[in-house]
Amino acid sequence: MIRSRVSSRFTRIFAVPFVFGAASLAFALPALAEDPHAMHMQHGHGGAAATIGEPGDDAQATRTVDVDMRDTMRFSPATLTVRRGDTVRFVVTNNGKIRHEMTLGTGATLAEHAKMMQQMPGMSHAEPNAVTVEPGERKTLVWHFTQPGTVEFACLEPGHFEAGMRGVVNVR
Repeated sequence: MIRSRVSSRFTRIFAVPFVFGAASLAFALPALAEDPHAMHMQHGHGGAAATIGEPGDDAQATRTVDVDMRDTMRFSPATLTVRRGDTVRFVVTNNGKIRHEMTLGTGATLAEHAKMMQQMPGMSHAEPNAVTVEPGERKTLVWHFTQPGTVEFACLEPGHFEAGMRGVVNVR
């Protein structure tokens, strides 16, 4: 008799909410799979960015770097060196005929994000470590480099990362 009360109580407390929770998840997952933009919103970009620095204040910029993007799938410059503590204003110009972007991150996070972008063509970014630039446009990205090491940047438009549209910032 005691066993059946415990079993019954266990079922009401744990099993029923578990079943309803699992059912809710089962209905939510197909919705995410059908809407890649919803999946993109679940993907955090800012976490890795914190390990490479932080968004900068334009008024505090210690250096301005003009970055040119072209349809040859290259950045110019592709390599630069800054000092730890520098706040850099990147003036990013798309001189091509297709959309490009510049996203700062680690090699691993950029590669992961590039794979995700293959599933979501047309997505543009609103994160402080990225700018999406239409053909003929110019945008500004300001970044404060807080740690020594290597910070990478890339264009994550589908196929661009894979074609070699990447660069490196060496922070000394």
